[in-house]
Amino acid sequence: MSQPSAPAASLTASAMSFRLPDGTEVFDGLSLTVPRGRTGLVGANGSGKSTLLRLLAGGLRPSAGSVTVGGHLAYLPQNVTLDTGRRVEDALGITGKRAALRAIEAGDVAGEHFETVGDDWDVEERALATLGSLGLDGIGLDRTVGELSGGETVLMRLAALLLERPDVLLLDEPTNNLDVFARRRLYDAVASWRSGILLVVSHDRDLLERVDRIIELRDGSVSSYGGGYSAYEEALATQQEAAVRTLRAAESDVRRQRRELEEAQTKVARRQRHNKKMDAQRRAPRIVAGAHKRSSQEAAGKLKGLHEDRLQEARERLDEAADAIRDDDTIKVSLPHTAVPAGRTVFGLRGLRPRFGSLRGADLEVRGPERVALIGRNGSGKTTLLRTLTGELDPEEGEARTFVPLRFLPQRLDVLDDGLSVAANVARLAPGVADNQIRSQLARFLFKGRRAEQLAGTLSGGERFRAALAAVMLAAPAPQLLLLDEPTNNLDLASVHRLTGALESYEGALVIAGHDLAFLESVGITRWLFVGEELTETTAEEVRELLASPAAGG
Repeated sequence: MSQPSAPAASLTASAMSFRLPDGTEVFDGLSLTVPRGRTGLVGANGSGKSTLLRLLAGGLRPSAGSVTVGGHLAYLPQNVTLDTGRRVEDALGITGKRAALRAIEAGDVAGEHFETVGDDWDVEERALATLGSLGLDGIGLDRTVGELSGGETVLMRLAALLLERPDVLLLDEPTNNLDVFARRRLYDAVASWRSGILLVVSHDRDLLERVDRIIELRDGSVSSYGGGYSAYEEALATQQEAAVRTLRAAESDVRRQRRELEEAQTKVARRQRHNKKMDAQRRAPRIVAGAHKRSSQEAAGKLKGLHEDRLQEARERLDEAADAIRDDDTIKVSLPHTAVPAGRTVFGLRGLRPRFGSLRGADLEVRGPERVALIGRNGSGKTTLLRTLTGELDPEEGEARTFVPLRFLPQRLDVLDDGLSVAANVARLAPGVADNQIRSQLARFLFKGRRAEQLAGTLSGGERFRAALAAVMLAAPAPQLLLLDEPTNNLDLASVHRLTGALESYEGALVIAGHDLAFLESVGITRWLFVGEELTETTAEEVRELLASPAAGG
């Protein structure tokens, strides 16, 4: 429900409710006003971030309440699909204007051509400049979409939206599947946004550092924090410290109220016994004794009720304080059998030319518990190199040899059998390991008790990743080489934090193909390799300097 009469560059949801077709409640009376500037929207997987963006964009209708948009809104969904046969000019939405300009330049002064162009006489120049600002200055307007990589397609779709000069721009996980260069261009586009409201859903910490504020979606409501992601983390830490102090005080109050209730009950019982004894000694008439008893019972009831009310109030304060404590469980698992001696050769490449990608004649030797990052452009062959190491793909030339047990966690997480439980999936990769041992370790991956019996096909995105990670890390024989392909794609920030915690416990060699530099730095990468025609040794600092240079991504 959109009202075009609202002032320019405004975005508001008022008392908005929404249910999924199966009746699941996503929002109940949510209200939100997104201010001008750059805003990052974060939240756990399944909290409703993408649904919220679709509601704000008009792709879904709320069951109650309203969404009000002021100005022109443009929306980039998470999964961009375009007809591969279309030309770039079609995808940018400028085909008609280009044709009209050519007709006018050829001397055709028909009025419809001028109406089509309007005031947009520099549309070609603007289109090329916008593409260039996103590192796409080489693709041209007449190429087909099918000639572009997945990352280029995302950036081209963003260019199309920017050409619309939107007052409100919504982006849903725009860095997914972008290489380090494409990410840098997108970061720059976000950092330079000045024209209205930009709302971006992301788990990319580098991107979230470039926003003016963070809005967190949690339990169907929103909270706003000023500054980028680091400021958000600091604010949360301060908030949680205060929440823990409040919880401790509430726990202490419950103990005190319970103790006072018990003391009051003891005092009342003692007084009742005393009065009964005195009435018996004085041989008081039955009517007088009855009056004493009723009076004593009324006083006892009032005293007991007062303390029970106080205890109930204390318990409610305790529940409220407990709700404010976040579930920040981390994965802490003991994996001593994954350790690799420092001098042991883990794997080696000799003149390797993989079946796909740009690598030609790669040589490499990895020894001991090294942590290797593979970075490079989309299509350079990082995934192919990992699959060649596993033996899944044969090389075109040369050889890839591994000398220790290895496990591979692919992007698709297809190591899981959806028809089996989490525990059964782990047992399948760990033959001979006792069931109680598997369940003990699964508890450390946050699959405790009956949750280990949940079918893999029913897991949420974050749960599925944890289950797949558990399956490969707990496999037997213990993997002394772990290969991860884009592990943070589609993970919320809490899941990324849990992955980092799990990898802290891993003592073997680690190879990660990825584009998330912040994550790679957080897991203690010891060796950075840029994948091109060669494997080039580099450092995190050099990568960031390269990305910051004007030529990056060009």
